[in-house]
Amino acid sequence: MANKIKRSGDGLALQVTKPARAAKIVEENDEETTRRANIRVFAFDGLLLVVDIDRITNENMVELATSAALDTVSIHRVANASLQIAGNGYQVQLPGAADAGFHVGDRAPCTPAPNILVIAAEGSKRVAADMATIRREQV
Repeated sequence: MANKIKRSGDGLALQVTKPARAAKIVEENDEETTRRANIRVFAFDGLLLVVDIDRITNENMVELATSAALDTVSIHRVANASLQIAGNGYQVQLPGAADAGFHVGDRAPCTPAPNILVIAAEGSKRVAADMATIRREQV
């Protein structure tokens, strides 16, 4: 089941422990965190693209962002964000989430692909799957 968007500090966040591990945005050794990615969040209507800026080339990032913008006919905000230890896992801060149509309490399915997370609203599942496919093809 998808986690819910929550308020964290002055903005919104999402618990992403399992997807972050699958995407290798976090890495652990013997239950100790060895790496948390430097991330950037791209906000589109009903879609948030969380990318590891150290492991994705600028060209690939542009391809992903362009595809998402064309599919959603939108782009709201692009901002660096933080991936934090929260509870027994990790949460990602989501600048631009409100502009993209996400609210506290919304269920937010999170699709992992190598070095990215795609967070989609109910009507954007196809676009999320497309973003994950594009990223897998880039690797």
